[in-house]
Amino acid sequence: MNLDALVARLTELNRAYRQGRPLVADEVYDALVEELRRLAPDHPYLHQVEPEDFRGRRLVRHPAPMLSTEKAYTPAEIARFLERVERAGQAVGVQPVPLRLTPKLDGLAARDDGEVLSTRGDGTVGSDITHVLDRGVRVVGDRGLGLGELVVRQSYFRAHLAAHFEHPRNLVVGIAGADDLSPHAQAALAAGAVLFVPYATLPAWKGSGTELLPHLDAIRNKLFAQVDYPLDGLILEVVDETVRQALGATSHHYRWQLAIKQKGATAVTTVEEVVWQVGRTGKVTPVLQVTPVPLSGATIRRVSGHNAGLVTKAGLGPGARIVVIRSGEVIPKVEEVIEPAPLEPPASCPSCGAALVWRNDFLVCEAPHCPAKQAEALEHWFRTLDAAHWFGPKTIARLVAAGHDTIEAVYRLREDDFRALGFGPTQAANLAQALERSLQAGVEDWRFLAALGIEGLGPAESRKLLNHVPWERLFSLTEAEVQTIPGFGPLTAAATVAGLQEQRARITALLEQGLVLRHTAPKAPTNPLAGKRLVFTGTMTSGSRAALEAEARGLGAEVLSTVSRNTDYLVVGDKPGSKLTKAQELGIPILSEPAYRRLVDEARVAQTRR
Repeated sequence: MNLDALVARLTELNRAYRQGRPLVADEVYDALVEELRRLAPDHPYLHQVEPEDFRGRRLVRHPAPMLSTEKAYTPAEIARFLERVERAGQAVGVQPVPLRLTPKLDGLAARDDGEVLSTRGDGTVGSDITHVLDRGVRVVGDRGLGLGELVVRQSYFRAHLAAHFEHPRNLVVGIAGADDLSPHAQAALAAGAVLFVPYATLPAWKGSGTELLPHLDAIRNKLFAQVDYPLDGLILEVVDETVRQALGATSHHYRWQLAIKQKGATAVTTVEEVVWQVGRTGKVTPVLQVTPVPLSGATIRRVSGHNAGLVTKAGLGPGARIVVIRSGEVIPKVEEVIEPAPLEPPASCPSCGAALVWRNDFLVCEAPHCPAKQAEALEHWFRTLDAAHWFGPKTIARLVAAGHDTIEAVYRLREDDFRALGFGPTQAANLAQALERSLQAGVEDWRFLAALGIEGLGPAESRKLLNHVPWERLFSLTEAEVQTIPGFGPLTAAATVAGLQEQRARITALLEQGLVLRHTAPKAPTNPLAGKRLVFTGTMTSGSRAALEAEARGLGAEVLSTVSRNTDYLVVGDKPGSKLTKAQELGIPILSEPAYRRLVDEARVAQTRR
């Protein structure tokens, strides 16, 4: 399974889960997410809120984003989170930072403002499901306690519903989204077993980070024993609002909150064969075929190899003995190599036969019309535009085989063309209508960019880019300009500029074919430090270097370790080093510590007013 196939599988599993028909257990999905994080830690899928879908219900805008939650599986990952929290606490004068730990519910996330109960939706806008209260859903505690989850009591589910539903969430999603209730749902409601549980009503442990780690297992057991709801780990969060603001958030999660979960089981097996697959960007990735081994109720036959460099260096060739950890019913990951075996990576593309080249640890096929690359690019386009239910892998494979291997070529096809390619009358009509609808309905400009498959420019990055740059300026951007946008480093900026130029003809062709874009209005900076690139040098008097850097990040700045032409400010303390000389040579603005503190004060006022 290559990167794009993994993301496609995650998207499929998430959509099914949000619609109340999970295809795998939660721990399976979580492990697949962690596999993606290891393979591509900056992938856009990991930085977007996983949406709930209750189409047809009235939409409700949340007063504050309902984001996903960063996850940790090991004591080391929890310790890194606690270190980050303590640094932020030092920066704002809060020590030790007070923490709260509560059970993590496994239900349908929602928000109750006292009048309307709404789902999380895409994190910004949810769906009104207040009607479930009339159906018999009971609220634990008072109305208006904010965030919580719709759940069914675990004891009731085990006694009455386990034989009819794979997971308790199936029932509550059906109660929220279905027009007609099943007899099982009616019985559960009548028994008072379906509840909206505000997080504020959950039992909680409170203390500091130093008190938590040594006693985590005992605390977990005590908290779990106090609730009768489906659980999926623990939620650890900062209590102090000042520290929360200093830590801030990403587009995916709040940096002051952590979901603590447990890893799956492991097993030992042997690599029998390495299969190489081609992704849409030409990266040729390995999948390890292993001796079948039972693990957590599934038989494991395939394991992710991540990239060519890793499997070659680690000795993951045929005959290697490895420890695997359960990462889903589709494909797990390598936890440890017990006995390595040599592996010779391929010299030519398994799809088109073109010579492969090395780019860091990846083997890449650079042939422009490689069938596997073209098919993956088309699948990515239609998945991102949410039209993959019409243009699935088999349909796209047939189109590519017939020479219709680009997005603009597919959009030139009409119903008669699809019939000529062997599609039946109904399917041909559906395919043609799907293309016409996607042209007429239009698409957000950021989604359009993300669908093109430019390396490093996923949905989150495309949104960020168009929040700072109007569409009309995209093709005249320089790498230096892109690097001024928070989150775009030198490599991403270079890939963005090159990708936009490579895709310019395609973009023009699609717009000429009638595709309508809904444009994003660029946002103004929120405060004097938001988006600025800072470097600190010398000894500071208002706090440690680490504290000042954490404070700057909390205000939206990006802290760098070296001075370059892209640096916005050099903040200078006592006894500055060579960074000051370099900044003077490059003409970089230099701030004394008092001048920098004034900017910090302005930034805090701006954040308060926002």
